[in-house]
Amino acid sequence: MIQAFPPTALELSLQFGKELESLEHKRILTRYFVSKSLSACLERLTCQASFTVRVVGQAEGLALNQTYRARAYATNVLTFSYASAPHVLADLVLCAPVILQEASDLNIPLKDHYRHLLIHGALHALGHDHEVHPKQAKIMEDLEIELLSRFKVPNPYAQ
Repeated sequence: MIQAFPPTALELSLQFGKELESLEHKRILTRYFVSKSLSACLERLTCQASFTVRVVGQAEGLALNQTYRARAYATNVLTFSYASAPHVLADLVLCAPVILQEASDLNIPLKDHYRHLLIHGALHALGHDHEVHPKQAKIMEDLEIELLSRFKVPNPYAQ
């Protein structure tokens, strides 16, 4: 017997580190903005999804990347995936200072860069990986480009 699941449903917890209370990151990353970004990744799936999105400062981003990936720098997004379909369960950690600097360096709107990294992190949670094989990287990039185009965000890999 095939088990039926309800249409994709997203449960979201959105958290900001204390050092980010007064920054523009909080104005951009509304529940609506984050939900729409993550939901776009889930459209083709018939499953439930629970995401915690935490926006952190440099120190917390560095500590997490060092602890879990043995990398001595803060990175833009970390994905911690705990379960896959039928109920995706994951944490996404966005490091605000890194993302702000990257957006500035790339001369792109901060909002667009956040959208890209939310989608990128969510695709990791759904099992995509760009570090395993170039073919997998291309599949993931193509998905990101397609999803971003729905929000009228230019191809981030064409820069």
